[in-house]
Amino acid sequence: MSKIKLKLFFIALLINLFLIGYECAAQKTTQSHKEFLITEYGSKGDGRTLNTTTIQKAIDAAFKNKGGCVVFPKGRFLSGSIVLKSNVTLYFEEESVLLGSTNPKDYFNMDFEGRPVSPKNDDNSQMALILAHKANNITLKGKGTIDGQGLKLALNIDSLHHAGIAIDPKYSLRRNRPNETMRPKLFRFSQCDNVLIEGLKAGEASCWGLSFELCSKLTLDSLTIVNRSYWNNDGIDITDCKDVRVTNCNINAADDGICLKSYYPGCYNDSIYIANCTIRSSASAIKFGTASVGGFKNVTIRDIKVYDTFRSAIAIESVDGGIIENIEVSNIQAVNTGNAIFIRIGQRSGEKPGSIKNVHLKNIKVKVPFGRPDSNYDLRGPEVDFFHNPFPSSIVGLEGYAIENVTLENIEINYPGRATKGMAYIPLNRLNQVPEAIKDYPEFSMFGELPAYGLYVRHANGISMKNIKLTLDDSDFRPAFVFDDVQNLKMEAIDLPNEKQKQVIFKNVISSNIEKQLVEKIMEIQQ
Repeated sequence: MSKIKLKLFFIALLINLFLIGYECAAQKTTQSHKEFLITEYGSKGDGRTLNTTTIQKAIDAAFKNKGGCVVFPKGRFLSGSIVLKSNVTLYFEEESVLLGSTNPKDYFNMDFEGRPVSPKNDDNSQMALILAHKANNITLKGKGTIDGQGLKLALNIDSLHHAGIAIDPKYSLRRNRPNETMRPKLFRFSQCDNVLIEGLKAGEASCWGLSFELCSKLTLDSLTIVNRSYWNNDGIDITDCKDVRVTNCNINAADDGICLKSYYPGCYNDSIYIANCTIRSSASAIKFGTASVGGFKNVTIRDIKVYDTFRSAIAIESVDGGIIENIEVSNIQAVNTGNAIFIRIGQRSGEKPGSIKNVHLKNIKVKVPFGRPDSNYDLRGPEVDFFHNPFPSSIVGLEGYAIENVTLENIEINYPGRATKGMAYIPLNRLNQVPEAIKDYPEFSMFGELPAYGLYVRHANGISMKNIKLTLDDSDFRPAFVFDDVQNLKMEAIDLPNEKQKQVIFKNVISSNIEKQLVEKIMEIQQ
């Protein structure tokens, strides 16, 4: 064979091998996108037939196929717990509804073998309508709805307890409801990688809504989440996850809207991006904690609209030893919201307190009402059980464990005023009266009455404030700011109502840089 023919032969062989490889790749792609219609596996969309087994068969078939798309057509498909597996997509066509069963016996816990550590406190349900564990490359999308039917389910769980059939050992007699460990979530995904959930309407669980723990590369986009059927109805819970994006979501939750948690020692939430979301909540809109064992690092939150929210627009809490650092929060618009900003280090157990440092809050505008902002909710957050005036924002560490390097920039907060000394009164010569509340559950109201109407800061080092504007609808006898045990305080371009001479109170403030026009409004307290 001549050299030219030999060369042509090898070229043809290479082309042939390339075409075969391309055909195999195309076959593999087609195979992984094969559709598995749940009705072909026996599911009925009549809203009455329990389809748990048939839906699971479709998921299992897609998994055995090494990938595929499980399709929910138009209809109302009732189901108990189903388990999502690797390389499987659940696609919900328009007018398709996955209904959670109202029978608690239709839900189960997954046997998660090989789990790195157990949660520090087993204070949340391990059951869910949709479960996934160590499932990679999974997707839920479409224009359909996932409805947990949470109120009916929770009331059935309650009835079984009172009938003595399924006793809840942690049943709350004071609040007359079963503990959250007995009530299934909507989603519970654990140790999953590369998860996409987009376009769906979801919610109405008996407990938390969308819950993710120890997951990576998690994307939640364009979701409408209404989770306000019962108690502990968080919208989204993200626990010790990495590389997370939550964007373009509309959340209406009877508990926290978006909650970052940390249960696992040595683990933490890292590289979290939350943007372009609208949140309504009977608790806090966006919250770090209260479970804060490992911590939260490198979190960006931006372009968030908050309304009709009972507690804080932004709450950042380390009370279980967790580390919180490198947090960027910007472009927050909150109206009819009970509290603007709450940052807290606590110590709920005997372990060493955690830390909070490098927090930047900018371009935030909040309007705080006089009455409770969630009055139109069927299930409202628990009332504060003491007399109080409207609460200020607060940044409070512990003695010896200061909150460090917090920047507040371009912040405008409108307060209702109408405070009265007859309702509650802490004179400025009794600032020690404010409790440390070291072991208490963290909440903006945890210290009781506070001696400032705008911002109360205690045990902090490195507070920088620039372009801060506070307004009052009515008079308030309290000063705008109280700083107690604060080092390295900087205040620049502070705009306050002119009705008081002394609006800035210093107690044990070391090394401050205050603009000239504000100096005459400062009163130093010696105690």
